[in-house]
Amino acid sequence: MLAEISKAYGGVFAVVQTFHLGAMVLLGGMILVGDLRLLNVIMSDVPAQVVLKNTEKWVGYALIVVILSGIFMMSAVAIKLYYNVFFLSKMVGLFMGISFFYFVRKPLLKGDHSELNPWSVKIIAITSLLIWFSVAASGRWIGFS
Repeated sequence: MLAEISKAYGGVFAVVQTFHLGAMVLLGGMILVGDLRLLNVIMSDVPAQVVLKNTEKWVGYALIVVILSGIFMMSAVAIKLYYNVFFLSKMVGLFMGISFFYFVRKPLLKGDHSELNPWSVKIIAITSLLIWFSVAASGRWIGFS
C-alpha cells in the first residue's frame, strides 16, 4: 500500500516539476528577450517599449507558476532545503529579481526610453541579467549539494 502511494506522489511531483521547469523557461526567456532588446542585441527594429510590454505580462504569469509549484516541491524536502545554502541564495536572488523587476526596471522603463540616458538603460538590463542568472545558477546547484 505504501509503495503505491509513493508511486502516485512521485508522479504528482514529476508533473509539478514539469510545470515548474516550463515556467522557469518562460520566465528566463522573457527576461532574456527584454534585457537583450534593451542592450540592442536582438530585435533592434522593434521599439523596446513594445518588446517590454509584451514580455512583462508573461513574466507575471511565469512567476505565479514558479512560486506555486516551487512551494509544492519545497514542501516535499523542506528539512533538506532548510540547511542548503544554495536554496537560501536562490530565494534571496528570487526576491531580489522580483523586487528589481517590479520596483526598479518596470517603473523606470515605463515611459519613453529616449528620455533616459542610454547607459542607464544598459545598466538596468545588465543588472537584471546578472540577478536572474544568479537565481538560475543557485537553483541548479541545489541538486548538487
